[in-house]
Amino acid sequence: MGIDQDILQTTFRNEYQKAMINLLYTYGWTIEQIKNIVANEGITHQQYNILRILKGSYPQPLSTLQIRERMLDKMSDTSRIVDRLIAKGLVKKGTCKKDRRLVDVSITDKGKKLLEKMEPCSEQMESIFKILSEKEAASLNTLLDKLRNSQ
Repeated sequence: MGIDQDILQTTFRNEYQKAMINLLYTYGWTIEQIKNIVANEGITHQQYNILRILKGSYPQPLSTLQIRERMLDKMSDTSRIVDRLIAKGLVKKGTCKKDRRLVDVSITDKGKKLLEKMEPCSEQMESIFKILSEKEAASLNTLLDKLRNSQ
């Protein structure tokens, strides 16, 4: 099916409008797929994103500001999400040694173990795009980068 059938709209102002609507619709569809995959482990897609960011910086802690800069969803309330991860024992907070006004956040062993357990989930998320060839995925990446870097 095409976007026109998915949203029951047969006419668009032009191909640019159709592409924008298609991209937004596909983003929403992709997020729903990812939410369903990570929900089986009792976390949200934003929590999963933060855990992966912290694992990538491990053993170096990150401030909530640094986490927010690296997050896929820039509108997320990073502090609130971190607090929920702390409550689950997946991350820990500490005072930044360089600037005591900042809070350092680190992934815990429990958080690293959860990500290890979720490795098949990462593969499942990637499989959403496996309908594309690697060449098509590379072309899509190039086009998406071109869109973001045009402004």
